[in-house]
Amino acid sequence: MNEQKFIPEGWNEIEKEYTLKELNDAILNHNVLESTVKGFDKSNAYVSLCKGVTGIIPKEELGIYNKKNKYVQFEVVGKNYEGFTLSRRKVQKDSLDWAINELETGKTVNGIVRNIQPYGAFVEIGGGTVGLLHIEDISIARMKTPEERLHVGQKIPVIIKNVDKKEKKLNLSYKEFLGSWKDNVKDIVEGQKLQGIIRETSKDKRGLFIELKPNLVGMAEYKPNYEYGEKVKVIVKRIIPEKEKIKLKIVKENAVNRDTSC
Repeated sequence: MNEQKFIPEGWNEIEKEYTLKELNDAILNHNVLESTVKGFDKSNAYVSLCKGVTGIIPKEELGIYNKKNKYVQFEVVGKNYEGFTLSRRKVQKDSLDWAINELETGKTVNGIVRNIQPYGAFVEIGGGTVGLLHIEDISIARMKTPEERLHVGQKIPVIIKNVDKKEKKLNLSYKEFLGSWKDNVKDIVEGQKLQGIIRETSKDKRGLFIELKPNLVGMAEYKPNYEYGEKVKVIVKRIIPEKEKIKLKIVKENAVNRDTSC
């Protein structure tokens, strides 16, 4: 795991038990802690701290939160007869400031997929700070939905693609971790039979783009009646390293298969 000042909530997936000394020290030192959410009412979220001790996050200190998230990070901001008072909002603010001001383009950080939309996935990179992983940055092979590659809760490394300090937004990239063209083609030889997935048709219908691996796509001669997501058998006709291209030939007509899993 790469070192990063704030880590995604739930990355460790361990229910923490803190000592009273650790909780009191956290108030003085503004330490960021993490634990599991045990429940909610109209005003508060309740967090397990240690046996017999519950932390309370008031609604106004919860920040942007999805109740599907089991784990939260927080600062201990005080205590009273009810227990310890916690703030998640402060951690979110500090995490966003850290991400916007300190993360540089090209840096690798760990993340957790929190939400998936048709245009991309939202990935938390620490302390509740979320960046956008656009669909085109998930893999080289095109897809209709990010759900063909990712699922909510999945842990992935991401690269900081762009930091918009004015709008306080982060754009991320994942496709670099699926290997380069050279990495993906090294175990493939001409004449080899493989299974691929139809990903698109060239605009002038000169060929069919066929995914062999998420970051490796070859082209076969155009044939009608093939659909997106259909699995096909192909032969590798030619590998052209200098152009990073693979020429394919479809060798078996398959029934339409809409299963796009890889």
